[in-house]
Amino acid sequence: MFFILTPNVQTLLSHLIFLLYTDYMASLEEIKAGRLAKLELLKSKGINPYPSKVPRDFDIHTLKSDFDTYKEKGNIVSVAGRIMAIRGQGAILFVVLFDGTQKIQAIFKKDVLAKTSADVDVRPTQVKPEFREEFFSLFTDTIDVGDFISVTGKPIVSERGEQSIMTESWNIAVKSLLPLPEKWHGLQDIEERYRKRYLDLLMDPELRELIAKKSKFWDVTRTFLKKEGFLEVETPTLETTTGGAEAEPFATHHNDYDLPVFLRISVGELWQKRLMAGGFNKTFEIGRIYRNEGSSPEHLQEFTNMEFYWSFADFRDGMELVKKMYRTIAHEVFGTTQFTTRGHTFDLADEWKLIDYSEEIQRQTGLNILLVGTEEMKEKLTELGVKYEGDNTERLTDSLWKYCRKNISGPAFVINHPVLIAPLSKANEGGKTVQRFQPILAGSEVGNGYSELNDPIDQKERFELQQKLIDNGDKEAMMPDYEFVEMLEYGMPPTCGFGFGERLFAFLSDKPLRELQTFPLMRPRGE
Repeated sequence: MFFILTPNVQTLLSHLIFLLYTDYMASLEEIKAGRLAKLELLKSKGINPYPSKVPRDFDIHTLKSDFDTYKEKGNIVSVAGRIMAIRGQGAILFVVLFDGTQKIQAIFKKDVLAKTSADVDVRPTQVKPEFREEFFSLFTDTIDVGDFISVTGKPIVSERGEQSIMTESWNIAVKSLLPLPEKWHGLQDIEERYRKRYLDLLMDPELRELIAKKSKFWDVTRTFLKKEGFLEVETPTLETTTGGAEAEPFATHHNDYDLPVFLRISVGELWQKRLMAGGFNKTFEIGRIYRNEGSSPEHLQEFTNMEFYWSFADFRDGMELVKKMYRTIAHEVFGTTQFTTRGHTFDLADEWKLIDYSEEIQRQTGLNILLVGTEEMKEKLTELGVKYEGDNTERLTDSLWKYCRKNISGPAFVINHPVLIAPLSKANEGGKTVQRFQPILAGSEVGNGYSELNDPIDQKERFELQQKLIDNGDKEAMMPDYEFVEMLEYGMPPTCGFGFGERLFAFLSDKPLRELQTFPLMRPRGE
């Protein structure tokens, strides 16, 4: 059922939304004013609401992992964290603390606090002796959910069987001035979630787990490559010409050299190949790259990539290593090789099929891209209902392939790409296709590798063809790098190169790529 909103209804809704937002902001200001008053009350008692240090023996996870030992010994312990909940009334409160490792319940009893605060100096406290009889009421009068505190006391098990600390003293660590999102719903608006990512992370344990898992994903990748004998290297992120991929770069200016430069669009492909010429046999780099192109669930402008280069190896060697690497990542990071994502199901432990690029397009569309011209490609794309940009052979071929790949679940490698769309790859016999390989999972490429082109004459000709594309307005064509050609004239050994990025992690997690960014790029407010 569809509803058509009249201009009057649209105006009324806009006005209602504005009023709700205004009320929300007003209520926030009222809450902030109340908390500022509590802040002043703490100060009036001689308490610093933002001390540089509070009592803390260890994190909450450490306490809970050996809780029985601390409990049986009757140890006095101190932990600190953010207050996530306060319940109870009268002379007893139950306060939930979270420090980023785990949560624990701190029990506040008025009689316990009054006794220990007055008679036993178990840990240094911020409360002056003349105010210690107010220790419990000071908490209830000044502390809110969202504040950071330190609690000191004995580990006990509550009547409900919950591991807890019987609080004997407490210290303020940070007084918060704004409230946390509502407990059960968190931040619902996507824009607000990304803008206030710190709150999103705090309220969503699954998101925190994903960010931690992404770190492990790169750790496992790094460890795997080092065990295979690859040396980790660093290459420039500012370049005078961008190479290694087809994408529009971000441009900037080098003031000292008065020189236009670009942020890299690959993880040092042309630099790592220079290392091959310089006598290194196996190198890799994991780093950030930048592409000034559109956003989608699979594309961002800034993300992390890995690339390796392996001398005296070809694309078939590369495929075997990549299969082993992807299976290792799956086992160690996700605990399985079986995944369901983007409507596809696949098992990385299965046999990886080899799919011929041109043959697959012909099988799905009936078009032989190696024989037809641009007009036939445009007609077929129109017939298939595919929107495309650009009218050169390279862009049209790529659009046809993207239509076809979405039907491939994998695991598979697509091979035998046309020369035009792989300007850095060694050609197969006959010269029409290249020794390129791309892993396909869930209808998309999740990696890219080649038997690297090391023929300087061939490479120069391909760069010249890319320059013609640039001259004709193709912003994603590869910039020629004739100093790289000069390196090839000195000689680079046969080499296999391969790279993959965060897209692989997104696919294995079945999440949009932007959701897995710790801090996604946002427009400034009001723009």
